[in-house]
Amino acid sequence: MMNHAKSSRSIRPNMFVVALGVLLLGGCATFSADGGFNTVGTITKDRINKDVIWVRADSDADTVQITVRKLLASPLSADDAVQVALLNNRGLQATYAELGIAEADLVQAGRMTNPHFAYLRTRNGDERKLEWALTFPIIDLLTIPLRTKIEARRFEAVKLAVAGRVVEVGIETRETYVQALAAEEQVRYMEQVKTAAEASADLARRMAHAGNFSKLEHLREQAFYAEVIAQHARARHAATAERERLTRLMGLYGEDTLFKLPERLPDLPSSLPEIKDLEATALTQRLDVQAAKRNTESVAASLGLTKATRFINVLELGPASTKEDPEPWKRGFEISLQVPIFDWGGARVAKAEAIYMQAVNRVAETAVNARSEVREAYFAYRTAYETAKHYREEIVPLRKKISEENLLRYNGMLISVFELLADAREQVASVSASIEALRDYWLAESELQASLNGTPGIRGGGVAKIVGGMVPNPALAGH
Repeated sequence: MMNHAKSSRSIRPNMFVVALGVLLLGGCATFSADGGFNTVGTITKDRINKDVIWVRADSDADTVQITVRKLLASPLSADDAVQVALLNNRGLQATYAELGIAEADLVQAGRMTNPHFAYLRTRNGDERKLEWALTFPIIDLLTIPLRTKIEARRFEAVKLAVAGRVVEVGIETRETYVQALAAEEQVRYMEQVKTAAEASADLARRMAHAGNFSKLEHLREQAFYAEVIAQHARARHAATAERERLTRLMGLYGEDTLFKLPERLPDLPSSLPEIKDLEATALTQRLDVQAAKRNTESVAASLGLTKATRFINVLELGPASTKEDPEPWKRGFEISLQVPIFDWGGARVAKAEAIYMQAVNRVAETAVNARSEVREAYFAYRTAYETAKHYREEIVPLRKKISEENLLRYNGMLISVFELLADAREQVASVSASIEALRDYWLAESELQASLNGTPGIRGGGVAKIVGGMVPNPALAGH
């Protein structure tokens, strides 16, 4: 009995040390004040020079509403539309919850699994037996630092993914703004064409009725007028669709949907800035490349944890006591160990290695795609600029000169009014194409920024496309 009591006293202080260590480790895992959102705000500010707010309190919602109403009070510029979308888009607010989920996983990784308490009570007549045991998961305790590092890398990758989604919404809003502006400009131009075509058709009808105009010419004017009506209807539909798409991106409803847009697209810049080292810039700045690297680092760390715990995956240690009436309590300790008889962990290690090689090749693929996408976007950017410039400096001025010459000929009674109107019809295609060319330039400029920021890689999947590729910790997959 004396030897047993001595053994019991030697173990009990060790159990106290273990419990104290668990409490200290659990207390170190806490949530950050910003929830990782400061990183998202910094990236957004650096990339597109806009502010973002994570609405988590009534004061945040009030700030957003006041700012949005102020921006909507005047005709919206492209920058204003982007700012409204980044503040008011509810989809973005939902995306910010990914930060909370990832941080919760990080905090959980820094905390030890709760201890197991077992109690046994048996009775046979007057004989009674009592047993209890309190065990702590030792392996879980020893792997806390590595698990925390893994989840920290995942958290950083989620920050990049969320920031990428914010930048993507900003760029998508800018592109939709350009589309809406161009569509409304086309509507206004088609209204002018419709008015002219209606006058021409009416004149042709009256002259044909008077016998001064052939039936064929009359039908041609009527056909042109009918086609213009159809084109005007399509233009109005396109303008409505683009405006509604812009409204959705900005998260507007009710009276806020009555926002005003400028009457025409911004002018073409006088020259294009030279962008050097496009591919190097893409590889260092693109958010999808950075997120893919972080993902690979996380998977590599998980692989190390899997190898470390392949044989001993469940090891628990703690104090225990037994009692058989009328004997006193007998105190000691209990060890619970998962014995690797059937599963030696080889499958889990092989799975982790395959996941790692998959992640490595994803990074390589992302890098190759980034180089190609930025080259393609830059070529489209320059081509769109040259095309719009050609319309502005060559085609439209030539059409204007032709119109002036025809007007002189008409005043000199060298051509009829219908020849003058026919020339006006030919100008319709040129002016419409000029508007589209200017629109395409601003879209190409936005797409180039998207390519440099890496949002084409995130487009379509948002945060889930990156975060979804982060498989659960391979070391824990067997639980």
